[in-house]
Amino acid sequence: MTQTSDHGPHPFITHIEKETLDNTNFRTTLWTGKHIQVTLMTIQPGHDIGLEVHHGVDQFLRIEEGTATVYFGESKDTLVAHPAATDDAILVPDGTWHNLVNTGDVPLKLYSIYGPPDHAFGTIHVTQHDAQVDENE
Repeated sequence: MTQTSDHGPHPFITHIEKETLDNTNFRTTLWTGKHIQVTLMTIQPGHDIGLEVHHGVDQFLRIEEGTATVYFGESKDTLVAHPAATDDAILVPDGTWHNLVNTGDVPLKLYSIYGPPDHAFGTIHVTQHDAQVDENE
């Protein structure tokens, strides 16, 4: 388990690539401010982030390591697949259904920036199951 703490809303400088590659949790909030949030994610081979849509939230994701198939669509039924890999940036507009599936043999390491913040300050989900339980409470 990675022991990274949420450094927001204070000014903060970090080596984002190292933070992302060192993260072993499914999701770790790195910085939570008033208007944006930065999370680190590790998706195991064959696993995904989970199909979702954000209303009132634009999202930027950057893959630091691994390969994925990214799905986008106006609805759950109109998803289109796109390949993505190390160093790719993924931009998800407000209201777009999306999912990322790790299609490689190593953990997919990425970070996400979105606004406004979506998770409580200091959120750590060690596993995807932890994230699902937290989101259903």
